[in-house]
Amino acid sequence: MSTSTTARGGDGSLHASTGDRLVVRSLHGPVRDAEILEVRHPDGTPPYVVRWSDTGHEALVYPGADAFVEHFTGPAGPTTAPQD
Repeated sequence: MSTSTTARGGDGSLHASTGDRLVVRSLHGPVRDAEILEVRHPDGTPPYVVRWSDTGHEALVYPGADAFVEHFTGPAGPTTAPQD
């Protein structure tokens, strides 16, 4: 499965789909990530219902400026080692 990371849009908003990963990189704590279980708006903007990977806790989240979304785009293509 391949991933891509989305910076915030021109209006500062995040856009996600169910199954994407929310990553929070806070200056005051560890990096946390969560699977997005539900997107509440049709355009993919927050809030999101997530399941945190470190605790399994499910919560409604309004991500702050320290968050970004990793999108899962489907199976990754085959990888091959470089030929000599």
